[in-house]
Amino acid sequence: MPRGMGRGYGRGFGRSYYLGPFGFYGLIDLLLLIGILYLLVKLFIVAAPYAVGLLVLLILREFMRPRFWRSF
Repeated sequence: MPRGMGRGYGRGFGRSYYLGPFGFYGLIDLLLLIGILYLLVKLFIVAAPYAVGLLVLLILREFMRPRFWRSF
């Protein structure tokens, strides 16, 4: 038997306070998940132009460097 199963940790299929998929804790989980996804999308929208600009600058720098051989 795995450690902890004999002390009552295995009862209730995980969280016994969960009250189904649409209970109080399910609503809190859903709101937290939506908030995290919202922040990630906002961060991506803000950071995308900077990432594209950096990529363009790196490509321009690569083409402007004088080299005897090209390894691109």
